[in-house]
Amino acid sequence: METQNLKTFLLLSKIKNFTQTAEQQFVAQSTVTNRIMELEKELGKKLFLRERNNLTLTKDGEIFLEYAKRIVELEETAIQEFSTQNSFRAALRIGTTNTVYECHLYEPIRSFVVNHPDVSMKVTIDHSFTLVQMLQDQLIDLAFTYVPVNKKYFECSSFHTDELVLVTHPKNIEYANGITKEQLVSTDYLYCNFALQDVGLYIRELFPKHHHFRFEIDKSPTLLQYLLDGIGFSFLPKSFVKQHLANGQLIMIPLLDFDTPKINSYILRKDNVGDKSVIDEFLDSIPQFD
Repeated sequence: METQNLKTFLLLSKIKNFTQTAEQQFVAQSTVTNRIMELEKELGKKLFLRERNNLTLTKDGEIFLEYAKRIVELEETAIQEFSTQNSFRAALRIGTTNTVYECHLYEPIRSFVVNHPDVSMKVTIDHSFTLVQMLQDQLIDLAFTYVPVNKKYFECSSFHTDELVLVTHPKNIEYANGITKEQLVSTDYLYCNFALQDVGLYIRELFPKHHHFRFEIDKSPTLLQYLLDGIGFSFLPKSFVKQHLANGQLIMIPLLDFDTPKINSYILRKDNVGDKSVIDEFLDSIPQFD
């Protein structure tokens, strides 16, 4: 299976336009068409539905998309590893969720990069389930996730337990002394669909089934700036906002008749993946958390 055909398929599945795909790959449009036809012939499946100006993936195309991504990533990782062996003592590939990185990993990674110039490091930020799959495919050596894995050949250990807190700008003083579950529904709540165990579902169920939020965003670090600008209320991990609480940029709203679940994060590693000595070296450099 030609890697170039897979890369063309991945780009076309994203852009959904043959002409633009050809332009980005600096080839003729007929080349893109031929590559997709070769791939479809090899698989024995149609990957795209072509209807006038509309191009969509077939069901088979959607299934194959994830495999194509992993095949290309595996090849690129293999090439990087071989080149790394000639330039560095060791290589370390870390996968982490955005919030864990922002709260707990930036400083340890920065320090490790500064103090270990003979180690190459690659950091991937993604959702927990994607990181678990990447670890399974040996694309990363360590995963910091919100999903525990109890599986053969995997080692799963607790990393950090966090508290979910309701925060807002200090000017929003209406509920400074506390808020009830019923009152929460009437606030200008900024909704983030957390991929944190069952936390995302818990927050959603605090509101009526078809509740329409005035503002939604899919990453908590990007949500934070709106709160700092004085817009609305939202739940965030306490460790993520502790500095803003300490300097008075945000205030925490007490919950009067309900509690929030704890947020647990985990360190995942897989047997026979990566250089164990450099993995242990990095883990030893991270401050211990409860």
